[in-house]
Amino acid sequence: MRAIHDACEDGRVRGKIAVVVTNASDCGGANWARERGIPVLIYPPQKYDGGGLTAMELTDALTATHGAKFVLLAGYLRLIPPELCRAYENRMLNIHPALLPAFGGKGMHGENVHKAVVDSGARFTGPTIHFVNEEFDKGKIVAQAVVPVLADDDYSAVAARVLKQEHALFPKVVAALCDDRVKFRPDGVPYIVDSDGKT
Repeated sequence: MRAIHDACEDGRVRGKIAVVVTNASDCGGANWARERGIPVLIYPPQKYDGGGLTAMELTDALTATHGAKFVLLAGYLRLIPPELCRAYENRMLNIHPALLPAFGGKGMHGENVHKAVVDSGARFTGPTIHFVNEEFDKGKIVAQAVVPVLADDDYSAVAARVLKQEHALFPKVVAALCDDRVKFRPDGVPYIVDSDGKT
């Protein structure tokens, strides 16, 4: 989120963060957003205090109240509600720390992914940015960056290398989305047109 915000601030992305959604009102990302005057919404409803939005209320808040054109997931580990998937079809992006379709699905997040990559003997990994649908990590792939897995790597070394590429790749894809440079082949597979018109 901070890499996207920085890219908005310095002009690499022609957009701004309209609102932050979290399931933990006191998490670091929520506090960071509040410090910058960015509204924070809580989803899903919280059992312990009765706060938080339903899926329909969240969709209405994003579309009508905040006018969000796109939804970007950064560290959100739950299945996205179908209402939101339908409202933001081909306008909601997630970043995953492996080269999908490998090492994806329920439970494959954070260090779990990097440990699985190292344990598998894979020679390459890297972040994948994909559109979100109603299944874990099954949306159409928009962009990937390749990161080598070295013979003496442990999962933390791989994680650090992948994170660096995540911070570089995600703002580029968001910039393309904001500039309407994400296009689709006849079979529905997305691709990015560079700012100079090349694919």
